[in-house]
Amino acid sequence: MTEAAARREVAPVLAEGTGLAGRIKRLAGTRSGLLLAFAAGAVAAFALPPFYLLPLLLLSVPLLVWLIASASGPARAGWIGFLFGLGHHMVGLYWISHSLLIDPWRHGWLIPIFVGGLAAILAVFAGLAAAGARALAGPRSVPVLMSLGALWILGEWLRSWVFTGFSWNLLGSVWLISDPIAQLAALTGTWGLSLLALLAAGSLAVAGDAAAGRAARLAAVPIAALLVGAAFLYGSERMTGAAPGSVEGVRLRLVQPDIPQTLKWDQSLAEEHLLKQMRMSLAGDAAQPVTHVIWPETAVPFALERNPALARALARAVPPGGLLVTGIPRVTQGPTGEAWHNGMVALDETGAVRGTFDKFHLVPFGEYVPIRFLPGVDRIAPGESDFVPGPGPRTLALPGLPPVSPLICYEVIFPGHVTDPAHRPAWLLNLTNDAWFGLSTGPHQHFAAARLRTIEEGLPMVRVANTGISGVIDAYGRVRSKLDLGAEGVIDTDLPGALPAPPYARFGDAIAGLISLALLVFAFAARRA
Repeated sequence: MTEAAARREVAPVLAEGTGLAGRIKRLAGTRSGLLLAFAAGAVAAFALPPFYLLPLLLLSVPLLVWLIASASGPARAGWIGFLFGLGHHMVGLYWISHSLLIDPWRHGWLIPIFVGGLAAILAVFAGLAAAGARALAGPRSVPVLMSLGALWILGEWLRSWVFTGFSWNLLGSVWLISDPIAQLAALTGTWGLSLLALLAAGSLAVAGDAAAGRAARLAAVPIAALLVGAAFLYGSERMTGAAPGSVEGVRLRLVQPDIPQTLKWDQSLAEEHLLKQMRMSLAGDAAQPVTHVIWPETAVPFALERNPALARALARAVPPGGLLVTGIPRVTQGPTGEAWHNGMVALDETGAVRGTFDKFHLVPFGEYVPIRFLPGVDRIAPGESDFVPGPGPRTLALPGLPPVSPLICYEVIFPGHVTDPAHRPAWLLNLTNDAWFGLSTGPHQHFAAARLRTIEEGLPMVRVANTGISGVIDAYGRVRSKLDLGAEGVIDTDLPGALPAPPYARFGDAIAGLISLALLVFAFAARRA
């Protein structure tokens, strides 16, 4: 680019006047601008579950857009985006520290490494989106906003699988405050909700930017309002359809024992923990007989393969003619010897195993150590060795139940990867143990991710946690019943029916990808215009 062309490109940035946008833009090349980006990202985290303070996005996103537009180039914009993402994820993921404080003498020192390190890795995707937006769109807020939205959701998609993936706190989860708007996930996946949040909040960046041009400034907020209104109307129309009824002949009991994580793996209390869950399974109103009992992740701390009499003992908690479905460690024989799995089994009233499932998406450093070759590195969760992953999403046929796709713990956070595409299930079952995270925001964010998966797939979900949040979510993402954090109790519930597969369940990420590509084309055209 010649000097004259460079001057023409940056001229709008130098002429935005003395308004708020102008004052923010002049900070982009300073340390204050970088600190402002970090603070804006931290503030934006409070728009996520469980706070849902959406007005904070109206402050943080315009600041980000102005700083990117006024950056001296893609490299500076990348640092601005990185620091925005760092603040966003450090606040949004602080709850990870709770799991490291279960055994503080062994793992407490890892808190800065795990929380800060994970936030930094995730912030890279925000930095790349900001750098790409500045490179593609130049210094004008309209194309910057469009390209940032497209590249942001591309970054969210990438972090759902790069380095095994961690698609926690997708920005689209902010719309779960509105059931109708959240239905957009059935069409575009959560990616479309993230894009809507960025475009809606970022419209104020255009409206308040003197360099954007009069027509763009006047049209930005009305167009954003039309997009939000269209999403609301789409969701309202979708939810006016015939709600699926409950599955006949199925009555579930969800058991939430509320066992503190500090006591869960205490071998001297293991028998008492099992007896407690059995008592909770057998209590209740005989006028509404239960057909199936469901316990949470690792509710049984012993492997059946190591304890032959255990299955017969657990069978006492099985309803007549029904099943006990529980999380449990499993041991299988592989080509190199024994393999341990974070698993699930279904037992009938004779103690016979009628179905099994092994977690396929394991937590790095929690269930296996990817750098085991380094001395002194061990996993956080107790156990004899690393867990081995199962074969992937599976649809199980269990006696007396419709076909089900089990998901253990955070397997539920990955859009498009919760069912076997060749064998569509009729419901989702999520067993988890969020006691690791205490009374923090983590379990609420986990539950929000579960709600988004039901909308995307058009399938109900039964979620059973050790200490909350357990609940039943219908195929529209609506919570029918739940037990909160720190509560001990049971939920006796019918099983909601499924909806026909919505567009996202049929086409996956293609729709959001096409929208993203179109935005990039428009952004490039707007820059040239």
